[in-house]
Amino acid sequence: MQLVHTITEDRGNYTFIVYNYYSGDVKEVRVDADKTALFEDRSSLERLPEACPFLRFDTETGKAWCTVHQTRPDICRDYCCWRLLICDAQGRRAGRVLYQRTFLTDNAALGELWEQMKPKLFGLDDREWDDAVISILTKAGYRVRE
Repeated sequence: MQLVHTITEDRGNYTFIVYNYYSGDVKEVRVDADKTALFEDRSSLERLPEACPFLRFDTETGKAWCTVHQTRPDICRDYCCWRLLICDAQGRRAGRVLYQRTFLTDNAALGELWEQMKPKLFGLDDREWDDAVISILTKAGYRVRE
């Protein structure tokens, strides 16, 4: 996730400005008051250098914690495992395919394209379905990540 979120400014008092590479969003986050000691333990980052800069592991339980959970960025709030991530030409999230074939869009143009695509996808097995969706979206100017 450090490839997604980067701290661009430390404002002091456990407050940071975070840039999101997928969406281009800039967000102020603050370490939760009950997690400041956990945030100070940087050993998690030493073991996982590409992890989110706010992820920490409790050394006693091994449980992972988001230390900015209360003010976390929207992409974290919306996080759900996705089958396909659809980005617009600028790299901003435009939609997602969740689970088997649940489509969620973040913009009207992609929603319209999806409605046009659906009949072409009927009867395809999973690999064919993914390949067809990726091909159609790519030709329409979207970027798709599996």
